[in-house]
Amino acid sequence: MKKRVFTLLTASLLGAATLLAKEIRVARFKVTQMHCENCVKKIRENIRFEKGVKDITADLRSKLVTITYDADKNSAERIAEGFAKFHYKAELIDERKQPQKK
Repeated sequence: MKKRVFTLLTASLLGAATLLAKEIRVARFKVTQMHCENCVKKIRENIRFEKGVKDITADLRSKLVTITYDADKNSAERIAEGFAKFHYKAELIDERKQPQKK
């Protein structure tokens, strides 16, 4: 009886942990309007307020912006729409699931 209860409890906890695990995704965008460090600052200051955004990096030379976000709270398409709020166009280059840290 104790073994069965332990097994059920373990299964319940593992199931709950799976439900609580967030799906973190990384999306790269091409932003052709990004010309200078002020543009980079403008992007960082505005996109950080989009739901679920965890990290933003911008490479001025390649005009690429990489955004790490919680897929349960947002999507790459909605983040791209967030750029339009400050009159920038972001073209989604690629998107991938971030490997979970152990």
